[in-house]
Amino acid sequence: MTGNLDYDLYIIGVIVLLTLCSFLTRSGYFLFGDYFPLADSVRRALRYAPTAALIGIVIPELLPWHPDTGPVFDLKVLAAVVAVLLYWRTRSSLMVIVGGMVAYWVLRALSQWIA
Repeated sequence: MTGNLDYDLYIIGVIVLLTLCSFLTRSGYFLFGDYFPLADSVRRALRYAPTAALIGIVIPELLPWHPDTGPVFDLKVLAAVVAVLLYWRTRSSLMVIVGGMVAYWVLRALSQWIA
């Protein structure tokens, strides 16, 4: 608390409203899904939403885009390639996480040692 009552009430109100908004958007289909049935085409399209969200999070992290230079190649791309190859070979999610992180740490240590 800052001691400024108006500011504190504003912050608390924002937190409460954002919590309510997040709860309603995340649980809206479970609460109201029986009353608003989705068409089959929408259901088929929603199957790809988790994959699209994952790609939307991972790709900008692997290839950050800068206005002057475009996508920037980083060691994270090589570590991701190692992780994908590990998954392709083992089909283990744990191996993807561990192998990708170990590959990133080794590549980062090598790049700092060389530079």
